[in-house]
Amino acid sequence: MNKKGFIFDLDGVIVDTAKYHFLAWKKLANSIGIDFSEVQNEQLKGVSRVRSLEKILEWGSTSLSQDEFMRLMGLKNDNYLSYINTMDDSEILPDVTETLNFLVEKQQGIALGSASRNARSILTKVNLLDKFQSVVDGNDVSKAKPDPEVFLIGAKLLNIEPENCIVFEDSVAGIQAANTAGMISIGIGENSVLHEADYVFKDFTKMSKTFITDIISGKIEKQSKKSINQ
Repeated sequence: MNKKGFIFDLDGVIVDTAKYHFLAWKKLANSIGIDFSEVQNEQLKGVSRVRSLEKILEWGSTSLSQDEFMRLMGLKNDNYLSYINTMDDSEILPDVTETLNFLVEKQQGIALGSASRNARSILTKVNLLDKFQSVVDGNDVSKAKPDPEVFLIGAKLLNIEPENCIVFEDSVAGIQAANTAGMISIGIGENSVLHEADYVFKDFTKMSKTFITDIISGKIEKQSKKSINQ
């Protein structure tokens, strides 16, 4: 049996918590007189909370004391948690559960690789935690994407070599991290944003079981740079 490691990002791939991050950051930014667009928000996807706040301050040409910086990071997390506390399995993105079940059926390695410090609680709320053999989140890493640390730890926990791993990501930083790790990178979203990925799908409904089977068998490899964005 061919066994691969399938590593999923969380926000925007399994559930749309990206919208809650956007709302929480926007609320915080507005409270200190800064505004930013949804286009700018793309730069916050997949990066750490510290770097996200640094970017927002740069956009607003604003500087803060270290104490105020830390206070705002905590406030953002409080805002975010107030949103995600209401989540349930209705928030799982289309065909994610079916894809996970297919991989379980094929006895493949399944891991989560997310910058979120709340990944385990979110997976629990949407009843998916038991699908993952390992979970690597913001509590387990010291380097944020595009550094590949989160995915390399995921591969190690699955006991699968990086070149035999496949990453599902919705962020540019995440795709770059997967590529640096030597893993097959699959973008979930728009090809115009995720063009550095080996493959791009609008969402999991566009990804056939044949495609996944061909990855498992080794028929589909890295660096083909083929875009499938239907």
